[in-house]
Parts: sequence; C-alpha cells; structure tokens
Amino acid sequence: MERSKVYFTDFRTKVGVSLTDKLQKLIRRAGIGDIDMDGKFVAIKMHFGELGNLAFLRPNYAKAVADVVKEMGGLPFLTDCNTLYPGSRRNAIEHLYCAQVNGFNLVSTGCQVIIGDGLKGTDDIAVPVEGAEYCPEAYIGRAVMDADIFISLTHFKGHEMTGFGGTIKNIGMGCGSRSGKMQQHSDGKPSVDESLCTGCRRCAKECGSDAIFYDTGKAYIDPDICKGCGRCIGACTFDAISAENDSALAALGCKMAEYTKAVCHGRPCFHISLINDVSPNCDCHGENDAPILPDIGMLASFDPVALDQACVDLCQQAEPISNSQIGDNMKDPHFHDHGDVFLNSNPNVSWKETLEHAQKIGIGSREYELVKM
Repeated sequence: MERSKVYFTDFRTKVGVSLTDKLQKLIRRAGIGDIDMDGKFVAIKMHFGELGNLAFLRPNYAKAVADVVKEMGGLPFLTDCNTLYPGSRRNAIEHLYCAQVNGFNLVSTGCQVIIGDGLKGTDDIAVPVEGAEYCPEAYIGRAVMDADIFISLTHFKGHEMTGFGGTIKNIGMGCGSRSGKMQQHSDGKPSVDESLCTGCRRCAKECGSDAIFYDTGKAYIDPDICKGCGRCIGACTFDAISAENDSALAALGCKMAEYTKAVCHGRPCFHISLINDVSPNCDCHGENDAPILPDIGMLASFDPVALDQACVDLCQQAEPISNSQIGDNMKDPHFHDHGDVFLNSNPNVSWKETLEHAQKIGIGSREYELVKM
C-alpha cells in the first residue's frame, strides 16, 4: 500500500519571506488546491486558546489558510466547540469573547468565527461511526457538520492526559459538542455539589431525560434515569455539576479517533499542524509553561493519522529543552527514562493507542513519506 505523503518545512525564512508565506506555500505543495472549494462552506477547526494562555497558534496563521481558501472560491470560517469544563469557553458568548481577546476576529483572520455547537453547547448532530468500538454515534457540533469541506489547523503540543495534542485531538475532542465531550471524557454520569447549587433549576430545563429533581431545594440527578449527555453541566453557571469517572486514558484516545472519523468521513478534508511553542499541557489551561522542545516546523497532509505520526517522530528526534517541565523531570534523581519525550514530560499519559486505533478503523495510516521543502 502506498504510504501517505506528509509535507514538512521548518521555521527558517529568508529576508523578505514571512512564515505565513511559507505556510501558504506548504499547503499548496501538499495539494490543498486539488479540493474544489468554489462556493463551498469551509470549516477551519482550531483552538482559540484559554484566557491567560499564550501558547496557542497566532491568528496570522489562520488568516494565511483562510486567504488560500478564499482564493479558491471557498467561504471559510474558523470554528471550535464549547468546553465541558468550567473556563472561558464553556458557552458561545464567553467563547467568542475569549477568541476576540486572543486576537481572532474578522480583521485579523479574514473570516468569521462561529462556535460549532451553539450557545450552550447543545446544538449538535448524532453522526454514526462505522466500525466504532466505543462510540457508535458521535455528537458533533452542527456548524462543523454543516460545512462542505473541513480543514484542521492544529497547534501540536504536549498534553497531560493524551500525551500530545495533535490533529486527532483537535478534531475528535474539539469538534465534539458538550454531549460529545462527555461521551469521550467520562464513563460515568454527572453529579451535583450541593454546596454550590443555588436551586435555580436551569439544569432541569436543559435535561433531555427528566432526571433532575429538587426535593431538598437543591438539584439531584437520578443516575438510573440520567443518560449522561452532560447538557446540565453547560447549563449550570455556578459550576455545581461535574462529570464523574474519567475514561481510562487509552479509551479516551480511542474515542477521540472515532470522533475524528465521524467528522472527516464522506467529505473533503485537509490537515495542517504546527510544532511550535510545544507546551507540556493543553492550550485549554489558563496559563502555559515553557516549551519542552524547540520549534520544529509546519506540516500538512490529507491523512490525519500520518500527520500525527510524523509530528510525533519529529518530536522524538528533538533535543528536550533543559529549562522546562521535561528538563526538571530528567534532573530528578529518581527519573526513569521512558525513551519517549511525551512520557518523560507527563509519565502517566497514554498516546500510542490513539494512533493504533485510528489506523485500525480506517482514518489513515501510520506509514508515511515525509516530503521536505
């Protein structure tokens, strides 16, 4: 079987040539022009960063991609879905404000920002996942699925649960609605912290299974009735409701792969990943620690699995930065060298299962040819 092509360029530039010019040259070389975008809605999925975090991709990169899409006649929009956890992106109002504060607007990116799963994270579509072992249906933000063409623009970094945050995580977890994130993150059902509950009954209005009661004046979720959709979590503005029983990390990675298949199956897709500011944890944090690796480069491919694998391999070949989380770990007298930069940075993570499962269910191949520019 022919190996997938992954195109790569580093961050070196000559005088008079910008990095955004170089990114556009990369994606054209990788074949983005082969997609018929004329008059089509094009979703560009990226992470706008949490307030206080500065490691996320700059809006300049988004504009570079959007400009190419518009040159091809496409109608691009930037998108992400609301978060399950408390923070500055848990509903569309706060999410859009966060995106604007972090520099994402019509002027800076050349296109609109649309939150994929609506105001409260409940505007989703149940998408069947052929060959799924964990999620026979994936709950994807409606705006993401309404697009004719899907492009992922990923900040490749470390991650405290999945080892690294790459293309599959950007797509699978990022495009899941609140119900979708609940399905991926948790094998349990939400519960109420009575000390935080005000009895406002907002959660009951959002509950799709009439599982919430107020016999004591505080919300109570009946686990026998609850379907675990997580809509109540988004409805509570007092952070009184949270999910229980996190999925095992290997299962989490496999679920993300199945959600990625739901998003990408049956329509043209293209994927871009930038390995820079490689923070040890997710951009969902309200802060970012120093990079664990030097800036490596920009990559593009039609194959999301090959793209993630190529990024992993390049990171494994890089020299860790001493003044970083991974550097601190390596200086510890009890340090165990896993021979893996992601495990050396966050020893309890699991990432290989994600790529293995993604290949197994037919999203792409871990075998690739790296085409250097």
